Amino acid sequence: MKQIQIIDAKHHVGETVQIGAWIANKRSSGKIAFLQLRDGTAYFQGIVVKSEVGEEVFQTAKNLHQETSVLVTGEIREDSRSKFGYEIGIENIEVVGESNEYPITPKEHGTEFLMDHRHLWLRSSRQHAIMQIRNEIIRATYQFFNDRHFVKIDPPILTGSAPEGTTDLFETDYFDQKAYLSQSGQLYLEAAAMAFGKVFSFGPTFRAEKSKTRRHLIEFWMMEPEMAFTTQEESLVVQEEYVAFLVQSVLDNCDYALDVLGRDRSVLEKYTNLPFPRISYDDAVKMLNDNGFDDITWGDDFGSPHETFIANSFDQPVFILNYPKAIKPFYMKPHPTREDVVICADMIAPEGYGEIIGGSERATDYQYVLEEIRRFGLDEKEYEWYLDLRKYGSVPHSGFGLGLERAVTWISGIEHVREASPFPRLLNRLYP
Repeated sequence: MKQIQIIDAKHHVGETVQIGAWIANKRSSGKIAFLQLRDGTAYFQGIVVKSEVGEEVFQTAKNLHQETSVLVTGEIREDSRSKFGYEIGIENIEVVGESNEYPITPKEHGTEFLMDHRHLWLRSSRQHAIMQIRNEIIRATYQFFNDRHFVKIDPPILTGSAPEGTTDLFETDYFDQKAYLSQSGQLYLEAAAMAFGKVFSFGPTFRAEKSKTRRHLIEFWMMEPEMAFTTQEESLVVQEEYVAFLVQSVLDNCDYALDVLGRDRSVLEKYTNLPFPRISYDDAVKMLNDNGFDDITWGDDFGSPHETFIANSFDQPVFILNYPKAIKPFYMKPHPTREDVVICADMIAPEGYGEIIGGSERATDYQYVLEEIRRFGLDEKEYEWYLDLRKYGSVPHSGFGLGLERAVTWISGIEHVREASPFPRLLNRLYP
């Protein structure tokens, strides 16, 4: 007998199959038991009719506890009443692993309780939906960049130098010398771009920031492309096309997950319309001041309320262009006509989710970069290799980084990033 996964049920209508699953929930009505089954690919209903299976199988069905693992055998049928569209008429049940007093019941639980049980919380329908969307964003990312002839590069996770200084880095001892958990693979990607033209990385990054807001994670995954012979203006086009592609891919391939999360598709569809609006940092500050924000002046970085107001003024992702040089890293290209700003942009997501992309054109002048390294108080020897990139065939190049967890949070429409990060390693809280 063929064993299938729930997601493939549509290909086996009328066939008797076997499915390995867990009991997400159950109810019974007289001589019929309804089992909510999940197997990691989807959820659907199994129906056990006493008159068709006999007393022993029916009693087994009635006595199943939440999260008991089972092998069910039965016929796949169409089910027009459910969103999934299919169900299984169960003929036999084999209990694989018992589950008693499962702590996360269908009733409401507080966030603290769920966080303490997040190794089990991952099994819930909402977490399942979020992780399905996360998986689709990862799949779509590879498709987008592979289709455009980018080469995947894996920068080191342990580094001897930092793109943005060492203040928020985890320091470790590396055979009697200092090393850091990577906060970005960008500098290494610049080297790779000089070899391959267009490259990208997708891996973990670390920030030593003590915070429990949805804007800060100790560890998160970052997608970073770097493009040779590419201006900032050209990079912005890639950025907006990439984000629109991610949103459309979720709309096309995550219908069930969006239903579980209650995400309004018409809202997401707006985010596929290009181009995205753009506003200069100067005009953004003026907009905020004109609308009663007296806590921001030119030269300040934006906080959550500022970014939310700016984004909601456009009802789409919006680029904020050319931030003050004083609040940006050393590697950004100076503006050609102004000494106080650099050529960069942040993409701010709508609905209060904040920055999802940060990017810039990179400085290419050897002497300028050297002076900036000195100005930032960085060790010149640690950056000799980076300066070499400005000596041997330097070209205009640009890049950006997208934080995966925040993108998942925004596209999923969930209220807190902790929902999007069920694994302990993604959270600013030690596992109990």
